[in-house]
Amino acid sequence: MELRRDIPTEGELMINVLLVEDHELVRLGIKRLLSDVATINVIGEASCGEDAISFVRSHEVTPDIVLMDVNMPGIGGLEATRRLLQLQPQIKIIIVTVYAEEPFPSRLLQVGAKGYLTKGCCVEEMTNAIKTVHSGERYIAPEVAQRLALTLLPGGSSAPFESLSDRELQVMLMLTKGQRTQDISKKLCLSPKTVSTYRHRLYQKLDVQGDVELTHLALRYGIIES
Repeated sequence: MELRRDIPTEGELMINVLLVEDHELVRLGIKRLLSDVATINVIGEASCGEDAISFVRSHEVTPDIVLMDVNMPGIGGLEATRRLLQLQPQIKIIIVTVYAEEPFPSRLLQVGAKGYLTKGCCVEEMTNAIKTVHSGERYIAPEVAQRLALTLLPGGSSAPFESLSDRELQVMLMLTKGQRTQDISKKLCLSPKTVSTYRHRLYQKLDVQGDVELTHLALRYGIIES
């Protein structure tokens, strides 16, 4: 049997964690790293926001911390964060993503995320973030905090996606994944007409002519991965 790397001190509480990440290998890697931390217990995994919500609704043990990816199939991390906090406001959500640039950090923190990490972080930083957020404080990775601070300066942000509302940003992410209007309508509980309205607003605000140009623009600014 492999021994845990650390030993909980007297009085330390076990922190129950839910992993929400669509790449199985990434989930397995995070779970394996956290298994060496005696005070952290991964109680479940989900490959999309919908599954995370179903887990919280049906599981007897509510996670203390949710490690949430952003760009996933279905409703994605932004909407999943919003819905999970409506369902269980006491849950603390830490975003773990490749996206350090705006608009993601500020939008996710605004809807209630308590932490923000990039996937390049080490296990020590992730462990520290989990314990810090569990204690009631926020944790934002230094490189993300620096970018957030820069956006507050005059002329600090020039990304076109800053002009999008949260819902427009969510629809944009789903469109760039090739999801159809009917699918987006169902997943976001909107009418197809409303989704089409959001799509045309996106085209106007971002000055693109269709979903292909929209996807190319998102790739250029690092909003989605190639």
